[in-house]
Amino acid sequence: MAVIQKCKETMTVRERVLRTFHHEKTDRVTIGYEGNGGITTRLMQALRAGSYDEMLDSLGVDYRGVMPPYTGPLLFRELPGRQVDPLDGYYTRWVEHQSGGYWDFCDFPLQNASVEEIADFPVPDPDDFDVEAAYDSLRALNGKYAIHIGHAGVPDVINSNGRIMGMEDVLVHLALENEAAIHFFHRRADMYLRMMERTLERCRGMIDFMWLGEDLGTQIAPMISLKTYRHILRPIHEKFTALARAYDLPVLMHTCGSSSWAYEDMIEIGVTGVDTLQPEAVHMSPRYLKDTFGNRLCYRGCISTAGPLAYGTAQETREYCRETLEIMMEGYGYHFAPTHAIQDNTPVENVLAMYQAAHDFGVYT
Repeated sequence: MAVIQKCKETMTVRERVLRTFHHEKTDRVTIGYEGNGGITTRLMQALRAGSYDEMLDSLGVDYRGVMPPYTGPLLFRELPGRQVDPLDGYYTRWVEHQSGGYWDFCDFPLQNASVEEIADFPVPDPDDFDVEAAYDSLRALNGKYAIHIGHAGVPDVINSNGRIMGMEDVLVHLALENEAAIHFFHRRADMYLRMMERTLERCRGMIDFMWLGEDLGTQIAPMISLKTYRHILRPIHEKFTALARAYDLPVLMHTCGSSSWAYEDMIEIGVTGVDTLQPEAVHMSPRYLKDTFGNRLCYRGCISTAGPLAYGTAQETREYCRETLEIMMEGYGYHFAPTHAIQDNTPVENVLAMYQAAHDFGVYT
């Protein structure tokens, strides 16, 4: 049985997470986890965890998410051999690979769609979410974890709408400023905004930060221009940061790929921290981020899922994590986490080495 030897903790998890967002000294870095199904199952077995939550506890993960469950009618057509997302209406199909498999996006119901088809595509009613169930789940936790509302798919204009329209169509719509598509982007975002506002009001004082997402870069360059970001995406993001500000919540923005070109704008609209931080991408290395933005942002991620974690040894993973922590812990404000869902080809012993490194080297003295 594998065991993570945890460091001595002198703070509650909520205190640790909030202090991290405010660049204040903590007992240790906060810890997060994302992983694909295969590696998560093997990690649970290695830790002898009876549930996903038990596994997260074994690793020392500090926070959990809350979103009210959807209870409304099925809005989208079901297709054989496909899963359909009940909120966004995109389809996935099972694709096997050497290490297992995953559900990949397919079919794209609004690909090459007409103005009328885009206008008619359904978006859930914010009334059709069980906010009371979210409240009950948080009350049952009784402050055991820090809690975030939202996730990397909210509002996520480019990536999430790409699952519905196809990525090429989304980028063309943005470049041409297609009115029908942009109106749809706002409709979808406003649904999440209103649902989250109702949840925040019902769960006032029980939620600690807001998690948003927008993938803005490839590995080598931006996907859109700064002008397009400012004209179309920034106003959508600003609706959410304004909501967070109304409830005095920090905002974490998930940003895959080379995305630091937009961070000055994000700072202006009230983003507190940025997430993922793939060090292989242009202008995304730990040293570049700390030297360029310093303590104007806090940072979550930087532990590459495509480096030693996947392809090296446990000792190489441990050393890589130590080097990253050494840079990112400067001035506080660092949330230790992978840059993406840890993939199924990752050795379990490397994942264990990663999290043991967080407890060994992520302590503030």
